Amino acid sequence: MVFLKGRAFRACVCSIIAAAVGLSLMLPVFFAETSLSEKILGDWLMWSKPSGSTEDHSRSLNGVVGRDLNSGDGCQLKVFMYDFPQKFNLGMLKQSQVDQDLPWPDDEIPTRWPGRTGLKKQHSVEFWMMVDLMDSRLGKRGDRKVIRVRDPEEADLFFVPFFSSLCFNKYGTLMKVPISEKDKLLQEEIVKLLMESPYWKRSGGEDHIVPVHHPNAFRHSRHLLNASIFIVSDFGRNPPEMSSLKKDVVAPYTHVIPTYENDDSADPFNSRKLLLFFQGRIKRKDDGIVRTKLANIIQNQTGVHFEEGGATEDGLKQATEGMRNSKFCLHPAGDTPSSCRLFDAIVSHCVPVIISDKIELPFEDELDYTGFALFYSVEESLQPGWLLSQLSNISQVQWLKMWRRLKQVSHHFEYQFPSKRDDAVNMIWKQLQRKVPTIKLKIHRKQRLKIADWWSW
Repeated sequence: MVFLKGRAFRACVCSIIAAAVGLSLMLPVFFAETSLSEKILGDWLMWSKPSGSTEDHSRSLNGVVGRDLNSGDGCQLKVFMYDFPQKFNLGMLKQSQVDQDLPWPDDEIPTRWPGRTGLKKQHSVEFWMMVDLMDSRLGKRGDRKVIRVRDPEEADLFFVPFFSSLCFNKYGTLMKVPISEKDKLLQEEIVKLLMESPYWKRSGGEDHIVPVHHPNAFRHSRHLLNASIFIVSDFGRNPPEMSSLKKDVVAPYTHVIPTYENDDSADPFNSRKLLLFFQGRIKRKDDGIVRTKLANIIQNQTGVHFEEGGATEDGLKQATEGMRNSKFCLHPAGDTPSSCRLFDAIVSHCVPVIISDKIELPFEDELDYTGFALFYSVEESLQPGWLLSQLSNISQVQWLKMWRRLKQVSHHFEYQFPSKRDDAVNMIWKQLQRKVPTIKLKIHRKQRLKIADWWSW
């Protein structure tokens, strides 16, 4: 090994520095106006930035790099949003009928879900996805997982801005003609617009995102859109040929209980006086019959709050206080396997007790729910005394571990504007982005095949 000393050492160091600087200046010229030059230069400058430096090197070198390399757009999902009239989306949220046949203006982004519409708010994922696409900011690297493109040829996926859940809640809840006729007519109009789109025809709808979060959303015409990517709450009312984990994305309900911001008790286990909390509709149909059976077993037991309640102002206030004062929050199946109650419990840092044999959960490829929730089968939970015995035997150490994990993951279930890193809407975009390679493979193959495909996807 050769050791350099004194003048020779200094000369060597200077040569290395000069070569590095020369390389950084030559790269943009060598790869003239190519994305490769920007990426190599940007990555090198970010790596070489001194510790603690706040200088934005991506805009240095006299503007050689024209765009913000910190935007992360190279790994963002590119989505084209159809410019449909506002009567299909945000126009449903306003009282006036003016301009309903015109698209909603891009410079008038509603930043909050309006009013005290608890039941409608639960399924508002369609609203949050749309306003996030309307947001023109780039954000810091990794903050935003999606970018809206105006040229459909550049798009990875296509977003259909139809508020199908709100449409049902506003026009179709009674499911009777003629009261629900408007819900049906709007669905038919959307289907017609999509079927006329060359981009729908190109893919058969496989690269189109259609929010259908309410179990009854798009109920008249959903079968015509089977190939598209559904944003769902669960698969309770969708047969396997219509919806699946392989094709679709399970999204969280929007919680209606406020997030517990200052859950900083020195002794959270003992400060939560109730063992188990449930408040909601007790008499439900289908899988929700378990609620009535559970009520007969655990209602009026010591340490248990199990009462009928609705999404009224007083009801929500009582549920907020109850969840924050309870160690465990019960989540039995409703009319379908899921409900908003699970996500109210998560943001209240009340350990969810899930009794729903067919539930599917959001973001389960990234989140291990067994670290912050308990799962029991319907059969075992209906054994008298069994459920409360299980919960009572969970130690303070075990509970605190789940409570801390709840505080760590709860931000993944927040819908908000502007969106933040790994919040609910960005987690949904991440789920969608993972489906793109398979979708593109299918579309590209379909374009060149001369005979029908010979295997099942």
